[in-house]
Amino acid sequence: MGREPTTSKYIEVRESEIHGTGVFAKTKVSKGKKVIEYIGEKITKKESERRSIALIEKNQGSETDGAVYIFEVNKRHDIDGNIPENTARFINHSCDPNCEPDVIKNRVWLISKRKIKEGEELSYNYGFDLDGYEDHICKCGAKKCVGYITAEDNWPKLKKKLAKKRKKAEKAKKKAAKKTVKGKKKSKKKARK
Repeated sequence: MGREPTTSKYIEVRESEIHGTGVFAKTKVSKGKKVIEYIGEKITKKESERRSIALIEKNQGSETDGAVYIFEVNKRHDIDGNIPENTARFINHSCDPNCEPDVIKNRVWLISKRKIKEGEELSYNYGFDLDGYEDHICKCGAKKCVGYITAEDNWPKLKKKLAKKRKKAEKAKKKAAKKTVKGKKKSKKKARK
């Protein structure tokens, strides 16, 4: 029989508007509090990579399966939080998070970055890199949401990529519109003959 889910005096788990299940503050949380520990199996970096790739490949295209719950602990080890007891795995990503992960004595904690109101959904920035960013659409709803789940350090590069993409799409749209206009002019000329 499995262990009980991790809990904290600060949290409750329920449906989220951001994505699936979320974790919410059941009381006010002051800045700098250890809100909940992120627990799981301690694994090597090599095993971490193997599990991540296997899970992504197995669940490709699924909107509900395939989440990777691996957290970096140090240069040699990670924690695979994909276990039923790890309640912290339900904390969603946000581009304007109220928590941040911190490794304290080889344990991963989610710490409040600011005061959190009772009933507010807990979140942190997942810190994904830019590789395959298009596969990780963000639905956090924050005013400063960049549209994709990626580390804040990547935002300037991401914004440049998105601007370049928009420019390319606009160019293609104008080119298509010109072709359509030319095609209409040619068909009018043929109709006159």
